[in-house]
Amino acid sequence: MEVDYERTVGVGPHPLPWPMDSRFDPELLRDGDRRNVADGFRYWTVEAIVAELDRSRHDFHIAMENLEHDFNIGSVVRTANAFNASSVRLVGKRRWNRRGAMVTNRYLHVEYHDSPVSLGDWAAANDLPIIGIDNIPGSIPLETFALPRRCVMFFGQEGAGLSEEAQAQCTVVLDIAQFGSTRSINLGAAAAIAMHSWIRQHVFEQ
Repeated sequence: MEVDYERTVGVGPHPLPWPMDSRFDPELLRDGDRRNVADGFRYWTVEAIVAELDRSRHDFHIAMENLEHDFNIGSVVRTANAFNASSVRLVGKRRWNRRGAMVTNRYLHVEYHDSPVSLGDWAAANDLPIIGIDNIPGSIPLETFALPRRCVMFFGQEGAGLSEEAQAQCTVVLDIAQFGSTRSINLGAAAAIAMHSWIRQHVFEQ
């Protein structure tokens, strides 16, 4: 039996009559919507999707040090979109590799800080504790820690981890339990684990 491994992403042109709701994009209705969006957002404009997501953003923010154009940032942005984070905040360089984000950054609020101190000032002004995620001496297991509902989860550069300046801005630093030989896990994986931990504590365990 032959197996067809080709899969069409999205949907084709919308059948007539078209919906009159202003959330819908006439070009997408006409040509089809091949974007990687949930079915409920098919044919919607980007602005309409962002507005709808803004109504239910979760109370955590993701911050990352961007010192060397880390290619993992795109993966973290994509995951932050999946978990509907309030924002993603890049600390350091403004330029980053967007390929891994697969355009999901268009549906998020991506903001920039020139230094960890700038991030710390913003977090303090908004009464948000900064929770570092790194396996450094004195860090506490993420698995045993009650994450605050409102917080910033701060990740360092792939490999190097959180800089000393970044650590100084953290209320606490948490580590993710590991049992193999490698010193650290991929930044994208670490961020996904941390975000999912927040979701489990504040969305499913209420």
